[in-house]
Amino acid sequence: MTEVPHRAGWRARLPGVVRARPRTWIAVVASLVVLVPLAWMWQSSLLPDSYDMAEMGYPDWGGGPVDEHHGMHHGTPVKDLVADTDRPADFTETLTVRRDGGDYTVNGTSPGPTIDVTVGQLVEIHLVNDNVPDGITLHWHGVDVPNAEDGVAGVTQDAVDEGEEFVYRFVPDQAGTYWYHSHQVSHEQVRRGLLGALVVHPDTEVAGVHEELAVLHRYGGTPTINGEEGTSEVDARPGDQVRLRVINTDNGLAPLWVTGAPYQVVAVDGRDVNEPDPIEDEKYPVPAGGRVDLGFVVPPDGVRVDFGAGNTMVFGGDPTDGDEPRAPEDFVDLLGYGQPADLGFDPADADRRFDYRIGRRPGFLDGRPGLWWTVNGHLYPDVPMYMVSEGDVVVFTIDNGSGDNHPMHLHGHHAVVLSRNGEPATGSPWWIDSLEVKDGETFEIAFVADNPGIWMDHCHNLPHAQQGLVAHLMYTGVDSSFRVGGKPGNQPE
Repeated sequence: MTEVPHRAGWRARLPGVVRARPRTWIAVVASLVVLVPLAWMWQSSLLPDSYDMAEMGYPDWGGGPVDEHHGMHHGTPVKDLVADTDRPADFTETLTVRRDGGDYTVNGTSPGPTIDVTVGQLVEIHLVNDNVPDGITLHWHGVDVPNAEDGVAGVTQDAVDEGEEFVYRFVPDQAGTYWYHSHQVSHEQVRRGLLGALVVHPDTEVAGVHEELAVLHRYGGTPTINGEEGTSEVDARPGDQVRLRVINTDNGLAPLWVTGAPYQVVAVDGRDVNEPDPIEDEKYPVPAGGRVDLGFVVPPDGVRVDFGAGNTMVFGGDPTDGDEPRAPEDFVDLLGYGQPADLGFDPADADRRFDYRIGRRPGFLDGRPGLWWTVNGHLYPDVPMYMVSEGDVVVFTIDNGSGDNHPMHLHGHHAVVLSRNGEPATGSPWWIDSLEVKDGETFEIAFVADNPGIWMDHCHNLPHAQQGLVAHLMYTGVDSSFRVGGKPGNQPE
């Protein structure tokens, strides 16, 4: 009898317990439905301590022949793709990199010393790491060097450790304006000054041309020209013909404009423009990583070139008497600038066609949650490896629907712009290695695969690359020689 009230009480509580259990289980199941996929995505996003870039993602053959032996290590190692090793160097320079606090210098300065060479010379650069614990490399931006000389840590070489040295050898076959910078922890080392200019002169210089260089870089957020703020005065006389080589080493677009004389765009990314037209009342947008050579003749009142934020170059006097002129509203459009010329190949007869669709979505990148860049809908490292064979004519369609602009840079090759947003190019061949692709824009570009190796194809807003906006172009018959991470601590971005 004493247990009856107890049992009655238990029975009285039972319905409440029974009602609570389904709600509890529903909550548990709902949590698992959310947490299990998140845990799987987190786990699958984790990068190994060391990995082969050639085995990243998935191969995209672009509609061309598939190499059944790809990945079997029967090809030429990247480390063997070098310049003529038996030929003596025509030009030799030692570049010593130091870290002072958080900033970097090359031979004691930033920008580092300008390397002036002549087309066809064998250039030999000795890179010395004085005291940088993270390691360093040098990438020869825009110079189509052999793959083992490209200076990308974990892809074409190991990072050069503190106290060590590495020798680069290459023969530039195109005169033009280029630059060098680190490709080890590049989003930090470049921003903090590990960079310099490289100018390749033609065999025969044009007589009477006054050449000047403008290396644009922000130090601690402060814009400079050749490392200096404010106005740079250039000694020039009326009638002087000037070639101004401009290099944008920053992560964003750098507009410039000319006051006092019409000007021409005589070269873009180290390639001459065919029959350039005179330009007035238009500004020129230099993409991150890009270069432009401007040509003008100095009139009696002088010429002023504005780079924004109060930084200018004045040639033979300031035609504005020091008053900053208003920037033109319109930009130079290279799609129809200059006159057509033969490309040397037929893009309509392409062997491979690729899509490079840039987007953005939430997810995990190496275990970090965030809103990350995507390539063809995939997060790094599950992105396409664009496969080509030597001699292929290659067409890329770059489509940017990411909500931001991206200066895209292909290593080892120059491509020609075929169209923008479906509008065909009608002017001079617009050769690029660094192309500003605005949000909502679609470009079609083409090139000949004539430089075997494993080549980065990434955004040159370097924090974007560090956040996953990077893919690679890989040749059949080439084997990887290096790994990202590992003992050398290779971190290309």
